[in-house]
Amino acid sequence: MTQPGVARGPDIEKDPTTMLEDVEHTPTKTSYDNDYESEFTEQEQKKIIHRIDRRLVVTVGVLYCISLMDRTNLSATSVAGMSRELNLALPYPAGSTVSRYSVVTLVFFTTYIFFQPPSTILIRKLGPRLHLSVVTTAWGAVTIGMGFANNWQVLAGLRVVLGILEAGFFPSCVYLLSTWYTRFDVGKRYSAFYMLGSLASACAGILAFGLMQLGGKDSSCAAPPCPGRGGLTGWRWIFIIEGILTCALGLGSYFALVDFPDMAHKSWKFLNEREAKFIIARVDRDRGDAKPQPFSASKFFRAGLDIKVWGYAMIFFNTTTVTYALAYFLPIILNEKMKFSVAASQCLVSPPYAFAAIVMYATGWAGDKYRIRGPIIIFNMVLCLIGLPIMGFHKKASVQYFGVFLTTAGANSNIPAAMSYQANNIRGQWKRAFCSATLVGFGGIGGIAGGLVFRSQDAPNYKPGIYACIACCILSIIVVGLLTLKFQRANSKAERGGVELEYDDENDQRGFRYTI
Repeated sequence: MTQPGVARGPDIEKDPTTMLEDVEHTPTKTSYDNDYESEFTEQEQKKIIHRIDRRLVVTVGVLYCISLMDRTNLSATSVAGMSRELNLALPYPAGSTVSRYSVVTLVFFTTYIFFQPPSTILIRKLGPRLHLSVVTTAWGAVTIGMGFANNWQVLAGLRVVLGILEAGFFPSCVYLLSTWYTRFDVGKRYSAFYMLGSLASACAGILAFGLMQLGGKDSSCAAPPCPGRGGLTGWRWIFIIEGILTCALGLGSYFALVDFPDMAHKSWKFLNEREAKFIIARVDRDRGDAKPQPFSASKFFRAGLDIKVWGYAMIFFNTTTVTYALAYFLPIILNEKMKFSVAASQCLVSPPYAFAAIVMYATGWAGDKYRIRGPIIIFNMVLCLIGLPIMGFHKKASVQYFGVFLTTAGANSNIPAAMSYQANNIRGQWKRAFCSATLVGFGGIGGIAGGLVFRSQDAPNYKPGIYACIACCILSIIVVGLLTLKFQRANSKAERGGVELEYDDENDQRGFRYTI
């Protein structure tokens, strides 16, 4: 029987979102039943999937753009004058080796980590549209407030509140996307989702450079940074304008976002009930967990007994240590280590992230096409292991900058790769929610580590930070190797009929296999 989605109509070929669909490979071992074959033609099935791609992936991707921009704009504002105006280079407490800048960076993650598990429960109760739109609008207001901070303590306090609000966003998006797509469709979608965030990072430096021009020129007053429009310095305008943009997108997202598949027919101008049931059946046939389950604290927390969950979390920790280190310190490294000007440092952040977006989608496509996950993570980490020594130890700034390309591409491409790895190898609604929370929670811990590895006393070469990032990449490769051995043994045992994998009760689907 022909698998759905193979035929390609001429109008579908012209649709750019067809790049997101895996039309040669389906995640199931059998075709759909005759009733679903007759319900929608193959071309209609493709159109439904593309409609979901346009509405869901693009919407959460755009929101993630602004989330990443608001979370990591400290480095841009720092070189734009914030560090001088608020005296962020001073140690805190006095005599310590930790700067005020590091404290402001790190306090965000204290609440960001703590509030993630309850938020993944909350999104199921409130629904994605209400939950995500409210928190996005609220953190936009907090970002605006940062533009009016008159001392570093106020800035740190606002970062704590920002951590509470952003805590539920990323894990909720990861969880939401995983409920809509089959296991070998989700890799490209995660890549497209995170790719939009990387493109935002690529544009963030240029945007920050443009916004800081709203402040005064340093030559126009005796004690720079100098006030400009509205009596505000340039770094303040970065926070204010980006916060206003976040609030506008947050309000609009209530109408653009979609609910979980079981409630999708109630979303504004989206799928009808028949189309939503087709998606539920499609995901259910793949892994048997598409239908919503009532909340069970035992099922939610029992997932923590599975060692694999912590393996995925450790991979994510290692990856985000590198990505956050780059996000928070790359403009500073370009300025202090590679001796680029402030303007050049802001703008030169962009090309490596644009390159990372290309590598990210290419590896996501390869992972879905060849049904592999672990080797993609290893490939990304090898890119980092090549790029980090070049970035850290070569004498020429131009060659060091080439190393930045490789490191940025490998680290950022590993975010969707790690998300796909865990999404393919777990089953169950509440286990999926718990895993999303722990994954991103450890990512937050990686953010703390990333905020500490490049210390001011190590400037301008930052060798301890380079060594720390190299160690994280090597550890990720080791963890993937151990999980691969575990998965191979489990799959072999299941093939012999010795065990059912990811099988908790009689309602679970049989025949599950881990993705290597």
